[in-house]
Amino acid sequence: MWGRVRGIGSAMLGSLRTGKGAGPRERPHNLFEAAAAYVSACAEDDQDRIEEAAGWVSPEALSFGVNELACRAVVALARERDESPGAVARALLGLPAA
Repeated sequence: MWGRVRGIGSAMLGSLRTGKGAGPRERPHNLFEAAAAYVSACAEDDQDRIEEAAGWVSPEALSFGVNELACRAVVALARERDESPGAVARALLGLPAA
């Protein structure tokens, strides 16, 4: 039995080394790449890129990635401006200071 398993593994490894097999596979996008592409496409109002990025991951994963990107952006701007994250978030949204 183990000889058969080793044989299958060797065949797979050999096909990877020689380039034979399923052909080139594109690396899947992660949720942070999808979020970055989605947000930048939204900022540029590029509907084609928005739809493309939205298809890279599940809607839940995209939502999480966009949220994480927003948090990181607000923190970075707050540090740059020497303001609180709350003040920066309110300013970005055009809300009055709290």
